Amino acid sequence: MASVTTSDLSAFAVDYRQARAAFLTAAKQAGAHITTHDHPLTGPEGEALATDLAWLGDSDAETVLVLLSATHGVEGFCGSAAQIDFLSHHLLPDNVAVLLVHAINPHGFAWLRRVTEEGVDLNRNYIDFSHLLPVNEGYDELADAIVPASLGTATIQQCDLRLSTWREAHGKQAYERALSGGQYDYPHGLFYGGTKPCWSRITSERIIADFRLSRRKRVALLDFHTGIGPFGYGEPICDHPPASTGVRLARNWYGDSVTEPALGTSVSVAKHGLSDYGWMHLIGEPLVFIALEFGTFPFEQMMQALRADHWLHAQPDVEWHAPRTRDIKQAIRNHFYPATQKWQRMVLARSRECIEQALAGLACK
Repeated sequence: MASVTTSDLSAFAVDYRQARAAFLTAAKQAGAHITTHDHPLTGPEGEALATDLAWLGDSDAETVLVLLSATHGVEGFCGSAAQIDFLSHHLLPDNVAVLLVHAINPHGFAWLRRVTEEGVDLNRNYIDFSHLLPVNEGYDELADAIVPASLGTATIQQCDLRLSTWREAHGKQAYERALSGGQYDYPHGLFYGGTKPCWSRITSERIIADFRLSRRKRVALLDFHTGIGPFGYGEPICDHPPASTGVRLARNWYGDSVTEPALGTSVSVAKHGLSDYGWMHLIGEPLVFIALEFGTFPFEQMMQALRADHWLHAQPDVEWHAPRTRDIKQAIRNHFYPATQKWQRMVLARSRECIEQALAGLACK
């Protein structure tokens, strides 16, 4: 694996528009077949939004590596850079193809939000909405403290006291599960799963069908995330059922660094409605799905950035250039994308390592 040079860091963009342009340029230069799913809305400056796809390799390849970015919008800076870096240095084994899905949640990426245009956390949206929706009693107790009616100092202090008291009473894991496990009753709240499949989920399902991924011999997927865990470390999180083929192959390919939320070994707690489950359902046994989570800053800092952003978008109008909006957007961007060269180097080095491991696993007969 080649070392990361300073020039490689140019793969990191300053915003969604630049990231999209750089991805499309890199894909064209790599000779990829490009397709696009246009989003119905626009970005904060009126820019067009889309999920762009780049395919490298034989269309009938037995095995496929999928690189997925911006499941959580603002986290797309990381995944987009990893994709652009790969396109600039790619080398494919025989009979292995690569599908790069750039900005599956382009609205969140452009608007510096973790959620979609519907306010939905895409990673809580993959459930069967014809059944009773999951209940999160912990979130019910804390909803108005998690996203308060005001960001005034006194209000925030009172809400933080409620949250810390609840955490002390129930423990750290129960607290994080209550906050981030997923909820389906508070549309302006954090980690809201929605009431129906959102645009990004529907687009993902179309991609799976269009590229016949369920008919491949093996599909590896790396879904790039940021925000929790040690600074700059990329944790390969596996949500396949314990002892399943997906877990076994993940461990064979990526080694003992693979963690499993179901077993309590991950920085992430078990959650409802993950995109992992949707892809597993549609592709089945051939899939080996890993969420590659790059750490940034402490969990509580993330919660403060998210609650402010959700409060902002619960207001009647969001003026993009207003000072308060810019402050809130800068805070959420900084948490999910620490734009330092140290962090960027760690992201690209680890991404290259995991991509090489996935390709080697797919090429193994």
